Amino acid sequence: MPCDASCSVVRDAVVDVLADGRLGYVGPASNAPALPAGVPVRELSGILLPGLINTHAHSPMTVLRGMGGDLPLMSWLQDVIWPAEGRLDGDDVRAGMRLGALEMLRHGVTTSVEMYFYAEQMVEAVLEVGSRMVLTPAVIAAPGWDRLGSWLHMTDQISAWIDADGLRFGPGERIELGYGPHSAYTLPAEALPVVAAEAKQRGALLHIHVAESLAEDQHVREAHGSVPLLLNSLGVFGGRVLTAHSVHLSDVDIQLYAANGVGVAHCPGSNAKLASGTARLLDLRRHGVAVGLGTDGPASNDDLDLWEEIQLSAMLARLGSADAAALTAAQALLLATRGGASAIGRTDLGTLAPGYWADLVHIDLDDPAFAAGLDVPDPQLLSNLVWAAGSRRVRDVWVAGSAVVAAGNPPTSTAPPPPPRSARSLFFLLADA
Repeated sequence: MPCDASCSVVRDAVVDVLADGRLGYVGPASNAPALPAGVPVRELSGILLPGLINTHAHSPMTVLRGMGGDLPLMSWLQDVIWPAEGRLDGDDVRAGMRLGALEMLRHGVTTSVEMYFYAEQMVEAVLEVGSRMVLTPAVIAAPGWDRLGSWLHMTDQISAWIDADGLRFGPGERIELGYGPHSAYTLPAEALPVVAAEAKQRGALLHIHVAESLAEDQHVREAHGSVPLLLNSLGVFGGRVLTAHSVHLSDVDIQLYAANGVGVAHCPGSNAKLASGTARLLDLRRHGVAVGLGTDGPASNDDLDLWEEIQLSAMLARLGSADAAALTAAQALLLATRGGASAIGRTDLGTLAPGYWADLVHIDLDDPAFAAGLDVPDPQLLSNLVWAAGSRRVRDVWVAGSAVVAAGNPPTSTAPPPPPRSARSLFFLLADA
């Protein structure tokens, strides 16, 4: 399943992985070029598809999982999460990111778009595990966050890092840097034009929370018309922009997104758990807005399984429209692959095609979800994958052609770290709360 625009199914296919970790030939075996002698070949039965792309995550929050689980968004943030995050250090964030990256890889998620702090420790964790990350370090000016410096200092640090190491670096360009202004309500108005200008100058992704909760939306809408209208007036749009959540949008907001090429990270699970609302997915798609799927953080979802978001996106779209065909299994799968790549402005991820990175997921069919096997019509096979199997049968995963999950488990070198540090951190956080 190359996850091309039509979500085609290629039977008896060949996928060539080049020495640089990118894809060569992808297509029917009958048309595959002959391989030079001595080139290793691995035969797989089952389904091969591109790695999933989690377009909005705060993965280090694995160490905060379960805290404030029954609170609405703003109470959860201000009363529980932000005070707890204030006690985290770089070691905690490294451990949390490592755990989160491993969790995602086991679910077939090879790329995550992250917004958090202690960014260098996050990079260390991801490079150790072998996953791929678009890192947008948080830029914020909320109470208690001044320990990390001013919003301008945070912005300058990101710019200096990109200027020193480039926009993408690491083996297989596993790391991409961007800017993570948290939201319009946690930054002064003068900050957003500055951050946006820095991002545009470097061709970097700007990743920001937008209209996630009704309270946030109502406050900004009364003062500025809407969150998207405010961002547009401040010059935020026009570059590579990814808006997380975008739940409470008007028709004008959606048209503004479409006109400016703004991407959306749709997070149905987190938005449902926090009772934030349901994004207008069908309207966004109808206007040609690029939409990917995100889990949000493991303390607000509370897991990092993007297959659940695939299912939820389709369920909620169908429920809201009273139309069982509103979002098909194929369309939902594409949101997590090529849709996510489009939302973050990447043309080398999310599809199995020549020149793209060899981020691959192998699905084993030895499961009741595939009781009828492969010899079923394409729509039925896609339905079995999306609705019945999900991440349960993810068997092998590769990033840039390198194995990061084999037979359902990471290699020994990237096995989960021993628990004492994370467990001890969590104990202190709870004890001090």
